[in-house]
Amino acid sequence: MAPVAARIRKPTITLGRTDHDKLTRLAETVQAGNAEVVDVLFSELDRAGIVPDARLAEDVIRMGSHVRYATETGEVREVTLVYPGRADISAGRISILTPIGAALIGLSSGQSMDWRARDGRVHRLVVQSVGVSEPGGQGQ
Repeated sequence: MAPVAARIRKPTITLGRTDHDKLTRLAETVQAGNAEVVDVLFSELDRAGIVPDARLAEDVIRMGSHVRYATETGEVREVTLVYPGRADISAGRISILTPIGAALIGLSSGQSMDWRARDGRVHRLVVQSVGVSEPGGQGQ
């Protein structure tokens, strides 16, 4: 049987230069306090294609994006991807420093990805739409 990690599907992702640089600095800053999620974020940053901000397609998830996605169970969720200081699950704002937040960054409409929750279970999501970034979503 193949190792569990081999079964996790990771599609091509794209990041704008600004998000890549800010997220790299954030990950370096908090690495000791949240090593597991930071390792996942570093992995995503390492495998991302980096483009100038102006060339990033509108349907690519970036910091501050409003995202609608479906889970493997068919549940549809709408969230906004934010920096940790703006996170509020009850308001649908999820931190980039969560497993689902790190999984979403750089995906675009129609892409699917497997991600590992903190309890070790693997989940799949399919991005249905990516909306305009929320005001102030780009800042920390």
